[in-house]
Amino acid sequence: MHGIRQTRGALASWREEPWPVLRSWLAGSLCAALLLLVAIWVISLLSSARGVVALERPPFVVGDRLDVVRILASNVLVLALHAMACVAGFIAGSSLPLQARYRTGLMRAIYEGSRRGAIVFVVCATSFSLSWQAYALGRTVARVSAVLHVSSALLLIGLLPHAVPELVALFLPLAAWIIASRRGQWDNLLAATMVTVAFALPTLLITALWEVYVAPHLLGALLGHGS
Repeated sequence: MHGIRQTRGALASWREEPWPVLRSWLAGSLCAALLLLVAIWVISLLSSARGVVALERPPFVVGDRLDVVRILASNVLVLALHAMACVAGFIAGSSLPLQARYRTGLMRAIYEGSRRGAIVFVVCATSFSLSWQAYALGRTVARVSAVLHVSSALLLIGLLPHAVPELVALFLPLAAWIIASRRGQWDNLLAATMVTVAFALPTLLITALWEVYVAPHLLGALLGHGS
């Protein structure tokens, strides 16, 4: 009930002035997306080009509806994990302190310690996930650029039209989590989860369609290879 009340209040206040909230989330998400892309590029320069890569599916060749579903399902899974981190932030920052008020002694210490532990866990898990993504994607970019005989920078430029909005959409819940944690607005995180997911889902559908049907032609023209 506490979460429902806080969520309704946050949604009502945001409905009156939505742009300042959305602007801060989009700015934070865009910064995270650009940092990840830079990390991927740097790792691709430092990685070995040895290994097998598959160039028989999007974004290197035009795909079909099954490819759209596959890409969308993969991205929705990542979005769900990031949204769960946002929900965990609400539990750790708002729900646990509320419950701790009604505890004494050891149980109160456990509740208060659980709050800090939950926040640390979310931060560590998210950092590990992003680091692993940067490492894996950087190695893949190095292999693909070697097979196509192009620079990794040029390859990434060809992927930017769908990669940037895709990453921004995926990072929206995390951006909301970071901003709320810095401001101490833990009660708003359930509402932030709902709004960011609602904005992210149609964006991910559009980027999946672009990756399957448009990106192969763009990459073919940019890299000088047939789509």
